[in-house]
Amino acid sequence: MKTRGLNWQIWAGFLLSLTVLFSYPLLFVDWPITRDFPWANLLLFAIAVVLLFIGVRRGFAPDCRLISKIVSSVLAALSVSVFGMFIFVAFVASRWLPASTGAPQVGQKAPDFTLVDTNDKPVSLSELLSSPITSEPPASAGGPRAPRGVLLIFYRGYW
Repeated sequence: MKTRGLNWQIWAGFLLSLTVLFSYPLLFVDWPITRDFPWANLLLFAIAVVLLFIGVRRGFAPDCRLISKIVSSVLAALSVSVFGMFIFVAFVASRWLPASTGAPQVGQKAPDFTLVDTNDKPVSLSELLSSPITSEPPASAGGPRAPRGVLLIFYRGYW
């Protein structure tokens, strides 16, 4: 009887699916391009599915033992459940988060606040809206004019 080697495809697919599950919160959530839509994780899951498919076919070859069929079936089922859990958390459970009712909406006037600039000088929003802009050339009606609005950029960093 011919002995076959280790079915590495099924093990690689299983380990890749576990790695992909944990890579999203530990690695891919840091960048907006992979945080907003988990395309990198879905691509890696697709590679894991190909490996699992090859491993299951190899595990169910006619000359394989019963243990090979059982192990490949169990690992494939666990990998599919890992993929299902990822899809559920990323696309269904994330929609269950409560809405931020206190956050300003688009077009709504921001509440007044004071922050420190790069020179450690406090600057308030009302001061920015009322003080004239001196870097522009004077307006035709005689002198610098007050700005009509202020662009606020919020950085989601690690502070």
